[in-house]
This record gives sequence, C-alpha cells and structure tokens, in this order.
Amino acid sequence: MNAPLAQPPQLIDLSSRSTLDDYQDVAQAISLRKISCTVEEVPHHELGVITRAIATAVIPNPWLGTGTSQDLSERTEAIAPLLAKLLADRLLDALGGADKVEAFGKAALVGSDGELEHAGALIHTPFFGNLLREALDGSSIICFVDGRGVPGETLRVPMWHKSAAATRTHYQTLELFLSDAPHAGEIAVIAAASSGPRPHARIGDRTTDRTITSEILKGIQL
Repeated sequence: MNAPLAQPPQLIDLSSRSTLDDYQDVAQAISLRKISCTVEEVPHHELGVITRAIATAVIPNPWLGTGTSQDLSERTEAIAPLLAKLLADRLLDALGGADKVEAFGKAALVGSDGELEHAGALIHTPFFGNLLREALDGSSIICFVDGRGVPGETLRVPMWHKSAAATRTHYQTLELFLSDAPHAGEIAVIAAASSGPRPHARIGDRTTDRTITSEILKGIQL
C-alpha cells in the first residue's frame, strides 16, 4: 500500500484575524506550551489610570542540538511573526487598542540548553520587531532585554515611547515573575506596553536638556 501523500503547508491570513480565542493552529505550528498576559493599573492624579501589560509566550527552543554555525533564519521567519501576532493581540486587548499604547518593549529568555543567540533570533529581526511595532502603531526602535533564564526568574522589561524614544517620561520597566519558564529546552518571548508615562516623572526630557559635557567636571563643588 502506498504511503499517504504529505499535505502541503496550509496558507492562512492572520493580518486581520484575532488570536485571542482562535489560535489553536498557530499554537500547534510553534508548539506553544503556554501564553499569558498580566495587566496592572496605576492611578494617576492627572492622567487617570495608566494601564501597563506584559504578554509572554513559552515555546520549545527550535534550535536545540545545533551548533554555533547553524543558520537560524529559516525557523526565525517561520516562528517570530506568529509570536509577534500572539503577543501584540494580547497587549492591544489589555490596553484597548493601538491608539492607547504610548510605550513598548520586548524581551526573550533562553533556557540553559540553548544559546543567547536563540533568544535574539526570535526578537531582534524584522520578523518580530517590525510586526510588533506596526501592530502597536509605533515608529521607535523597541528597547529590549535578553539573556538566559530558569524557572522562577524575575525579569525587568524596559519600555520607552513608541514614537519618540527621547521622551524620558516614558522610560519605565515592568517586572515579570516567570514561575515555570523557561525550562532548559525552552525560550520565553515577551512583549510589554503602557498607556502612559512613568508615574510622577519629573527629571526633564532629552529634547530640552541643556548641553552637558565633561567641562562641568572642572567646576564641581564638594
């Protein structure tokens, strides 16, 4: 008996489809173990409530057992856009749409069996960054943190203004506790967003700072 013919890859259109509820096919394609979104609200006397959210996806490391000469691009192109879509959808839902997003950031932690480059491969190329930026209607480079991690990590994810990176009021971090990720053979990929600035920001702004050079060291008063 002849073996059944392999089915060709299925083409789907994710550009306008929400993955909040309907994402089983996407999860299967990347072997998603879990996805979560944590939301916090910070009351502000002038701005109302500032909403900050952090979304996390945990997947098996697709490059386990490969050497440092392995080309990472093929799996990056297949996986990173799906991660960007899953995470962006959850941030948009938490904050109420792209027009509510003022700051963003990203992160990745690789388990001990992988390389740091594996974490970077999933967040540092246009296949993740450009899609996340477009979804959140930003134009700035997305600030980031990456590294190795073990279950029980606490990670601080940096953010800054999505279209004006020099706006110091929006320099802020979100703290994330990863209770069970990443395992040794996994990667945790994270995206964060805020609807407003750092509460009570009052240290000036890079666009209005006066010029400071080492000349000021010549007249220091102690």
